[in-house]
Amino acid sequence: MIKETIGKWIRKWYWLVAVIPVIIIIVAVAAAFRGGQEKEAFVTIAESTEESSDRQETQVVRLTTAAPPETEPETEAETEPEERVEVDGKIRSYLTGEMVDVKQANRRPLAIMMSNDKEAMPNYGINRAGVVYEAPVEGSMNRYMAIIEDYDDLDRIGSVRSCRTYYVYFAREFDAIYAHFGQSTFAKPYLQYIDNINGIEGIGTVAYYRSKDKKSPHNAYASASGIKKSIEQMGYSQEYSSDYQGHYRFARNGEQIYLENSLDAYRVEPGYAYNAPYFIYNEDDGLYYRYQYGGKHNGDEGQIAVKNIIFQYCASGYYATTQYRNIDVHNSQYGYYITNGRAIPISWKKDGEFGVTHYYNTENEEITLNQGKTWVCIIPTSDFGKTEIHGKDQ
Repeated sequence: MIKETIGKWIRKWYWLVAVIPVIIIIVAVAAAFRGGQEKEAFVTIAESTEESSDRQETQVVRLTTAAPPETEPETEAETEPEERVEVDGKIRSYLTGEMVDVKQANRRPLAIMMSNDKEAMPNYGINRAGVVYEAPVEGSMNRYMAIIEDYDDLDRIGSVRSCRTYYVYFAREFDAIYAHFGQSTFAKPYLQYIDNINGIEGIGTVAYYRSKDKKSPHNAYASASGIKKSIEQMGYSQEYSSDYQGHYRFARNGEQIYLENSLDAYRVEPGYAYNAPYFIYNEDDGLYYRYQYGGKHNGDEGQIAVKNIIFQYCASGYYATTQYRNIDVHNSQYGYYITNGRAIPISWKKDGEFGVTHYYNTENEEITLNQGKTWVCIIPTSDFGKTEIHGKDQ
């Protein structure tokens, strides 16, 4: 379990003595404003820190580019990302870091809301997403935002669901065009800050349609042709903003990121109660395969698998007396970066209200991701104790 696993790890790595006090202050301040649930996370972390204070040696957990564990590298690998340059009609994707068709990579992606209700499965188009955000919406329910640049041949994407405030911020971080089927009352004022295609207003019937094989509200879908027509009719630019520099730093072509002084991470669970998801690491291809509702999580093109997983903990409350989540995606907190069967603790910081979120290792260096798809789990700090990270033999 996470408390036992992380407790052992905390006692082993003394770096927490330097890092956690900062986290405690942040979480304590958030708890003061958001009630008793946040305080529980604070107590758990504080107790773990106290246990680690007897260590006399300092070992820093850091992200490096290196050869696989069984191979000794001849020289230190380059950690600086490569310049984004076109080669033979291809250029690095802002979403995955992989070389893809220039036309596709230089076009603003589609950030589309998707249902996570069991009745809506499978998710159509989600296998194409370079980045997926998963976050609670109300109560214990959660929802996805799939960010897709390779969608031209898709005639069914979704099912599409409604907007929440923090998803607007996530979509803005990728300079994406945001697609949603309605919105909460609390999210509506924020839609003015993003190019969006709303299924219940304006030209929603151009982008979306209702299928006959599902019941409402699980049968609203988008098509690539409808999305493109909507973008054209609404006059949205399909080119990235001139000042957009991308979101993530990626490993150079042909190189892999391996995490030194890290936690073994072969099965990771974000701790969401509703769908009980988890990821299993496959050594053969180096990917994490996703499961939920007691079985494989399949899109219409097979089981979902990603190269990188980020657990991003955020202070969280509720709007007034409702069950709608109010998740703070602006004030820095902590998290985990997980790749190639290993995990390290990270911190995160957002560049202003609509800026990019950056992730840092314990040496305050921005982390570099492996090339490939990334799944971001937004987790309330009050649910820290529900997260589980298991080693290979656990």
